[in-house]
Amino acid sequence: MDRKIFMDKYAFIAGLLFVIILALAWVLWSRSPLAAGAALPRPGALELFLLTAIGIMAGYFGGLLGIGGGIIMLPLLKFGFNYSTTLAVGTTLFAVIFTAISGGYAHFLRGNAHRAGIVYISMGGIAGILLGSFFFQLLAEQMKLLNLVLGLFFVFPGFFMIWESLFSRKNDPIKETQNIRERPLGLCALGFVVGFLTGILGLGGGYLLVPGMTYFFGYPIYLAVGTSLVSVIPVTIIGGSIKLLQSYVLLEASLALAAGTIIGAQLGAASIRNYKPATLKFIFGLYFSYAAIRLISSFWF
Repeated sequence: MDRKIFMDKYAFIAGLLFVIILALAWVLWSRSPLAAGAALPRPGALELFLLTAIGIMAGYFGGLLGIGGGIIMLPLLKFGFNYSTTLAVGTTLFAVIFTAISGGYAHFLRGNAHRAGIVYISMGGIAGILLGSFFFQLLAEQMKLLNLVLGLFFVFPGFFMIWESLFSRKNDPIKETQNIRERPLGLCALGFVVGFLTGILGLGGGYLLVPGMTYFFGYPIYLAVGTSLVSVIPVTIIGGSIKLLQSYVLLEASLALAAGTIIGAQLGAASIRNYKPATLKFIFGLYFSYAAIRLISSFWF
């Protein structure tokens, strides 16, 4: 690859990664308390390494599937690192900011983003994240019930996408690009629902945006993935900042995850054209099935 082309494509990402590393070094050096009166866990070197590796994995699937990677990071923080639900939600959402920026930037450069859809979804999402963040404070003790409801919701798109990928003939990428239905109010409503749930559950919103755009608005899978990531950038920035101010973010962990997601999202976005629509839908179906199992099981464990 020509050096100028490489710099044009990756200079922003390299700069963002450099800033994240500097911020992580500053936080580790200062070691200032992040939540008044709360004894938050402080990750050691091994944990930071594992968090970065998790971030790369989450970022890869985020860039590939148009999700923020939160559905991968949140259960691992909660069940693998014993974070409280509220701390896992806040830490995840703050890290998802950088997955969305990195993956969205990569997809935008590759033409995998629909500008009108980005505007409408972002407008609704910003309103939703503000309301959802307010309810998060009120419903912080009911996270298990909310996870159960969301997990049950995941069962249906998971089954439907696996079924369609295996048995439907509507997987021609050329046919998919001809059926976009621009409905501003509908896209704003979808963005609002996603923003509201993001504020409560700390997930990036791709789990609803991608199937919503695909099945209700006729977006091709590639365009839905890129549009989803770009749309949630302002939503996650606002939501993550609110969670930070509410003292629900362990900043060292978020920055380690973010460093990994920035790298992983680039790899995922670069790989998307190597997958056929049917393959992507099958991956989505498995992803939703995984999410359903994890979220439903969290109601009892």
